[in-house]
Amino acid sequence: MEDTQLLKGVLEGCVLGIIRKGETYGYEILSVMEAAGFENMAEGTLYPVLTRLDKKGAIACRKEKSPLGPIRKYYSITAEGEERYQEFRKNFKQLVLNTENILDENGKGWLI
Repeated sequence: MEDTQLLKGVLEGCVLGIIRKGETYGYEILSVMEAAGFENMAEGTLYPVLTRLDKKGAIACRKEKSPLGPIRKYYSITAEGEERYQEFRKNFKQLVLNTENILDENGKGWLI
């Protein structure tokens, strides 16, 4: 399995996690993702995620002129998005725990 397939499964949750900390815009989201270790994330990956989250009602989008020029889209989380984020966190934590139980090199957490 390629890393990109693993990444696809967590992007929405990570993006919601960033947006829930305060209204933000695409480039800022990319910067946070990069600082967190998602070095290869491109605009072509992020913007479809933002569009999906907007269509699902998880985020709200408003447009405003940027101090540096063109109109910028600002994103904020909705109540639906907060619910999705909390559900993602719960499910992701359980998935990590289950995976660690199997991948643990010392064999702790499972019996064979």
